[in-house]
Amino acid sequence: MEPSGPASREDILARIKAFPLGQSPDEMRENFRHRVLGTSAGLDDATRSFRPETGGGNLPRIIWFHGGGYVFGGPDTHAGIARYISDTHGFVVHLPHYPLAPDHQWPAQLDAALAAVPSGSAPILAGDNAGGHLALVTALDLARKGRPIAGLLLFSPNTDRSGLSKTRAQADKDAPDFDDRCDKYLAKLCFGDRSTTDPQVSPLLDDLSLLPPTWIEVGAHEVLLDDSRLLFARAEEAGADIHLTVTENLMHMAQIWAPDWAAATESLDRAAEFAKSLTPQD
Repeated sequence: MEPSGPASREDILARIKAFPLGQSPDEMRENFRHRVLGTSAGLDDATRSFRPETGGGNLPRIIWFHGGGYVFGGPDTHAGIARYISDTHGFVVHLPHYPLAPDHQWPAQLDAALAAVPSGSAPILAGDNAGGHLALVTALDLARKGRPIAGLLLFSPNTDRSGLSKTRAQADKDAPDFDDRCDKYLAKLCFGDRSTTDPQVSPLLDDLSLLPPTWIEVGAHEVLLDDSRLLFARAEEAGADIHLTVTENLMHMAQIWAPDWAAATESLDRAAEFAKSLTPQD
């Protein structure tokens, strides 16, 4: 079963169900890669960068951290996102490799993310799900070090494991292999015995006044819906420039299906337009 171009929501759901994640980290990595890239896909976790064909040498830059619960996924599974944003919206998009759990536990992922942000630069950081968590924690860490970034683009980010989210207890019929039980399993592999109230585990509890301008996209029926709504509410109360879009049709990790699925593409377009407002355009 291989990706086959323009797709409907039903096509995407059928593909998700055709490739269940499995139980072990190795199964998750292989099955997720086949889900996104097709059964012929081999392992390729090299860092990737995409540059538009036209434009000068000083193009705005987005660094996108891939999702996958810190256990699966990679630059190859998210290359379609980066390629689309670069080709359509004129950004240089960098997809860094970072080490995966359980082979590497936190803070190895944060260390890799910090190393991916060049000294003296102020890119936009972006990410989906665990990658959204990584972008958020990285941005807050850099702000504390006096290195604020230009902005954040967060797609269904993991922001709270402290118990404040109410939607984590609900089932998402569009993500049959991702629920709160699965998220806790993945978090244990990455964070070990760290407290769920550690701001690096639950950045919702961090100093959100440090946030740069931030755009959040989330589906209306996602398990992680409250992670986005709570982040928006708390950051707004802290005085941050933050925006939230909740979309009825989006399912978990929707953006990896762009540009084949229109709803996923529209989600990226909204975020990219916000990003353009933060950066000078040639």
